[in-house]
Amino acid sequence: MLTAPLSIDVRRGAVSALGELLADRRIVTEGRVAIAVGPGQGEKIAEHARESLTACEVFQVEGGTVDAAVALGSRLRAGSYEAVVGIGGGRTIDATKYAATLSGIPMVSVATNLSHDGICSPVASLTHEKGKGSFGVVMPLAMVVDLDYVRAAPPRLVRAGVGDVVSNFSAVEDWLLASEHVGEKVDRMALTVARTAAEALLHQPGSIDDDRFLTVLAEGLVLSGLAMSFAGDSRPASGGDHEILHAIDQLFPGTANHGELAGIGAAFCFHLRALHLNEGTERLTEILTCLDRHGLPRFPADVGLTVEQFTQAVQYAPRTRPGRYTILEHLDLDEAATRKAVEEYVQAHGG
Repeated sequence: MLTAPLSIDVRRGAVSALGELLADRRIVTEGRVAIAVGPGQGEKIAEHARESLTACEVFQVEGGTVDAAVALGSRLRAGSYEAVVGIGGGRTIDATKYAATLSGIPMVSVATNLSHDGICSPVASLTHEKGKGSFGVVMPLAMVVDLDYVRAAPPRLVRAGVGDVVSNFSAVEDWLLASEHVGEKVDRMALTVARTAAEALLHQPGSIDDDRFLTVLAEGLVLSGLAMSFAGDSRPASGGDHEILHAIDQLFPGTANHGELAGIGAAFCFHLRALHLNEGTERLTEILTCLDRHGLPRFPADVGLTVEQFTQAVQYAPRTRPGRYTILEHLDLDEAATRKAVEEYVQAHGG
């Protein structure tokens, strides 16, 4: 499995160098390149890319579904392309990663927003007839983040990436918990990279209006993807926090986006640690402060969920990742104890 992209370009005007990147003979040799675009800015960037690519074909990706990814994969195989460039948000890039993996060709990721770490990871989150699932894929061979396009994306999508990166804190603590109690092997390199990404963002001044902050956010999302690649699965960036967000996605679809729910999930998991393990209180305060500073939701009501609904999601959460050991599996709270913990979380932290 590829453990590091050949190129990572995060800056203003990065898309203008796409043609030069694709001239790298480690990616293509004859110039047969497909471009997969989603709604929004994808078409605009594709037109820009055409100016520097003499031979390419553009395909529309109709949503982040398994069917859309499989259909794209079939067209890529039929065209004998050497590489595919996925341009858009998380759903478009995830579908393109899956299609590239099915086709056996390299993929270049061009992110138009920074909503979650799927822009550079060996995992694709796609919807299917039974809900949403995570699929192992080959991570992008190179990635481009053009800050001009990121700035043009809806601010809510950009802020959401903050929640996804800081949720790494919860994921790595869950990994260590699993190591201690069920003997799960920990890849220390993967754990360190995931934690470093979160630490860098947590203490980074500024906001999404600042190029320096956006660069650190983009780098944090890339590091999270690399951590997952080192580990061979999503463990270093997905713990009880992501179990909760996946449960909300399944039980109450459309509630909020991935990064927003990851932030809430991480904060609640640290509340459980403080409540039952007498640890993590300081980290909980740091996470809540970070989420508040960037205008991200912190409590169930912030995303339109009642205490009862959030309790239901927490109870359901372990079913979304069978075999994964997190603070939720460790405590194994019944419904009454879970509801009490949710109520105490809301009351104690001002929700």
